[in-house]
Amino acid sequence: GNVNNIRALFNYKNFKLIRGDVRDKVLIQRATAGVDVILHLAAQIHVDKSIIDPKYTFEVNTLGTLNILDAALESEVGLLVYTSTSEVYGSAQYVPMNEKHPLNPASPYAASKAAADRLCFAYYNTYKLPVVIVRCFNTYGPRQGDIGYAAVVPKFIRRVIQGLPPVIYGDGKQTRDYMYIEDAVKAYDLLLESHKNLLGKVVNFGTGRETRILELANTIIKLCNRDESLKPVHVAPRPGEVKRLCGDISLAKKELGFK
Repeated sequence: GNVNNIRALFNYKNFKLIRGDVRDKVLIQRATAGVDVILHLAAQIHVDKSIIDPKYTFEVNTLGTLNILDAALESEVGLLVYTSTSEVYGSAQYVPMNEKHPLNPASPYAASKAAADRLCFAYYNTYKLPVVIVRCFNTYGPRQGDIGYAAVVPKFIRRVIQGLPPVIYGDGKQTRDYMYIEDAVKAYDLLLESHKNLLGKVVNFGTGRETRILELANTIIKLCNRDESLKPVHVAPRPGEVKRLCGDISLAKKELGFK
């Protein structure tokens, strides 16, 4: 999100930053030539932006992933990790949601990620490209920007610190599975070490714990030591919003020892 977040890495001789676009096929081919592993996290992640401009969202998320897949195949990469999203599941039909949960993407963003998710599986199935598909639940943590749909934690914190009430879309009863960034990084590390049994498969990264948005808002008010009179404000629900998410991480526990 911000180059300042990785500024300290510039001191490492083996670190290289290439500024570019995942839609640039020639650049992707150059950047991936001769590499052992690709962790593909490039995406247009905002649901609201995908509703306004679905074409751009599909170009980045789906066609961009196609570029990565083709480059990985050409370079004979040893492992491609594709970061999908829990949004591909849609609202939970059962909880916790395992990797066999039906895909019911509720927004153009989710649909673009679902298409890329299944493209990765198709490339494994057709070309034997060594790929693992990770479906991350809601990741949060330090240095996260507060712009866009996916940034409810920093958005709430910023408003509460300023003495403003958190803004909740709808009744606040919608739930999410919030995973701290250090846990997410740990999960990726474990996957890089022990991925053989997960090739061609999907694995959930999350906590298995369900939190209501209203509970999150009230917790942040309390943690910021604000007066309890600072109550969340409710506005109209967003289109394309998932009502309930909570991941089953049994497979990650079994294959990676992740917890």
